[in-house]
Amino acid sequence: MVNFDYCTPTRLVFGKGVIEKLPAIMSPLGKKILLVYGGGSIKKTGLYDKVLELLSDFEIFELSGVEPNPKYESVVEGAKICRENNVDAVLAVGGGSVLDCSKSIAAGAKYDGDPWDLITYKVPTTSALPIVDIMTLSATGSEYDANSVISRMDLNIKTCLKSDHIFPTCSILDPTYTFTVSKRQTAAGAADAISHVFEKYFTSPTTDLNDGMCEAVIKSIMKNVKVALENPCDYDARAELMVDCALACNNIIALGNGASGWVAHAIEHALSAYYDITHGEGLAIITPHWMRKILSEKTADRFVKYGVNIWGIDPGLDSFEIANKAIDKTYEFFRSLGIPMTLGEVGIDDAKINEMANDIAGDGKLKNCYAPLSVEDVAEILRNSL
Repeated sequence: MVNFDYCTPTRLVFGKGVIEKLPAIMSPLGKKILLVYGGGSIKKTGLYDKVLELLSDFEIFELSGVEPNPKYESVVEGAKICRENNVDAVLAVGGGSVLDCSKSIAAGAKYDGDPWDLITYKVPTTSALPIVDIMTLSATGSEYDANSVISRMDLNIKTCLKSDHIFPTCSILDPTYTFTVSKRQTAAGAADAISHVFEKYFTSPTTDLNDGMCEAVIKSIMKNVKVALENPCDYDARAELMVDCALACNNIIALGNGASGWVAHAIEHALSAYYDITHGEGLAIITPHWMRKILSEKTADRFVKYGVNIWGIDPGLDSFEIANKAIDKTYEFFRSLGIPMTLGEVGIDDAKINEMANDIAGDGKLKNCYAPLSVEDVAEILRNSL
């Protein structure tokens, strides 16, 4: 077990009707609030009106139209609104993209320069406005971590700001707000969360404690996403998915583990930066091919444990047979959710593979990962994913 220094300062408020606590949660943070949201879904469901009703004693400023794979332009606009109006706190209502954008806005609002300086670590993030979120999608786990993934399409960059200053102060999690999520987004969200756990599971060293927690989260997601796809209003399934996704990206399930390098995410971030695809779908497409590429004498034991404990594969089989069966089952599971499982299905061809591979692994970026990959290795994964 490796050393760790762990703190999650985020308060989770979970369950039916917990939005009623919103005024009490926001009051200590100030009276001027930037409300950040995406398209029209929160208006269609009535959540937007409910928020305004509960915060009728507050001064509300709005930033709408935040896109999936949130764009840098929204960060700039939001930070400007905050600075010009002396906003006290940011309230994100939506999925992980809205919250990721809000986190960078909160940091940018406390910085006089270009927020891109913070996102690219040109200067350190030393403070941020308080952030509260109301989640409407189970996927990214942003409600329980200190990460903000932002896309800058003009530069073909999708990158992550990490700072303890951007942990949400409070995350409001009501599973009923996920009842209207489409089948496609429900499936993609599950794939995203499973990938988060894989990035913690396929590491070295690991512990039995962490392995058990990771396996429990994976199995819960796999079980409950199938229920939610069949019956979108099944409260228990949606509730488990919501907590699963929060835990999947919080380091509590990997305390003391070695680092994996988050290679699958590095590859998918390049795909999204160039093609703006759905994040969870990109991860589902890439993951089996990444697994096949890293399978070796060094990693086989990890795949055996995964195959036996998650998929119930006969432990008496040869280790590489178990590993390959487990990878096949992973692919089949994602396909069973209706997720497109080739890059071609999401509009990506081989035109920019070498360029993306160099962005991902050039200058030895992936040389210190659990299973190091070269530029050529990444290009092979991408081609195999076509």
